[in-house]
Amino acid sequence: MVVRRGGSLEGRIASSEITPHEAFLNRRSFVAGAAALGVGALALRQVPGLIHSGAVHAQQKLATVASKYNVPDAQTPFAKATTYNNYYEFGTDKSDPAKNAHTLQTRPWTVEVSGLVKKKQTIDIDTMMKYRPMESRVYRHRCVEAWSMVIPWDGYSLGEFISAMDPLPSAKYVQFLSDDSNKDMPDKPGGFNWPYSEGLRMDEAMNPLCLLTFGCYGEALPNQNGAPVRVVSPWKYGFKNGKSIVKIVFTDKQPHTLWNDMAANEYGFYSNVNPNVDHPRWSQAHERRIDSSTFPRTVPTLMFNGYGDQVASLYTGMDLKKNF
Repeated sequence: MVVRRGGSLEGRIASSEITPHEAFLNRRSFVAGAAALGVGALALRQVPGLIHSGAVHAQQKLATVASKYNVPDAQTPFAKATTYNNYYEFGTDKSDPAKNAHTLQTRPWTVEVSGLVKKKQTIDIDTMMKYRPMESRVYRHRCVEAWSMVIPWDGYSLGEFISAMDPLPSAKYVQFLSDDSNKDMPDKPGGFNWPYSEGLRMDEAMNPLCLLTFGCYGEALPNQNGAPVRVVSPWKYGFKNGKSIVKIVFTDKQPHTLWNDMAANEYGFYSNVNPNVDHPRWSQAHERRIDSSTFPRTVPTLMFNGYGDQVASLYTGMDLKKNF
C-alpha cells in the first residue's frame, strides 16, 4: 500500500511567522560578555559545548498549518537548537553533530514498515511527508542531562501514520531503528550497539502528542536534528526520540533500546520526564532552559514535562519510580 494525500494546503504559515532565526552569539562576543559579568566560567560549566560558531545551512521550507499543540514558553533560537545536539553517531560532544552530520545523505530515503502489520511495505520519505498536512507544534524538549529547549517541530501525529499501516491487534509496541550506514555515518564511535533503537508502547505512540517529525522552525530537519524523519514524544526525555529513522517495526514484545541495553539503571524504557526520580548521577528536579538569554536559566522540571493532562492516564496504576 502506498499512502497518498491529495489537495492543497490551506492556511499556510510562513516560517518567518513561526519563529525568527535569531543569530547565535559567536565565541568571542559570548565570552567577552561573560567576562564582563564575571560569570563566564559558571555558564560554561552549566552547559558545556553551548558556545559554537559553526554555520547553519538553510533547509527546504515547509508548508505547515496551525496547531492547537503549543506551549507559551519562549522559544529557543534556531541557531542554538541546531548547534547544541545529542546525536552520538556524529560525535559525543554537543557541537559535533552540527560539524559532522553533513555526511548524512537524506535523498533518496525510504522507511521500511514490518513486523505485526497487515501490509509490510517500504515507503518513500516524500510520500510520508505528503500523507497529512504538517502542523507546527511548539513543544518543550527535555534532555535527560537536565537541559531543555522549546522548539517548533513540524509534522503530524504518529498515530495517524500508524493507523494507515494497519498493525495487527497483537502489536503492543512499536520500535524505531535509525540509519547507521558507514557511508552516512563514517565515524560512529565504538562501544555502542548500532543501529540506534528506540521504542514506545502502542498507546504511547498513538497519543496525539507523539509527533512524526519532518522539520523544525518551518524548514526540513537539519541533519544534526534527525533528518529526514524522527519521532518527538515531548513528555519523555529526548533520547527516546529516534532520529533518521529507516525502519518501523511492530512487535508484541518490549523492544530492546540502545540506552536501556547499555545502562538500564540510568535509562529506563519509559523514560518519562519526572522531577521525583533522579538520574543516578544528578537530580532531575531542575533543568537549564536554553533560550535567547545569554546564559541558560534554571527552572523547575515539570512532571511529564508539563504534559500531564494529555498523558498521565497512560500510566494509571503504574509505579513511576519503578517503571522509570
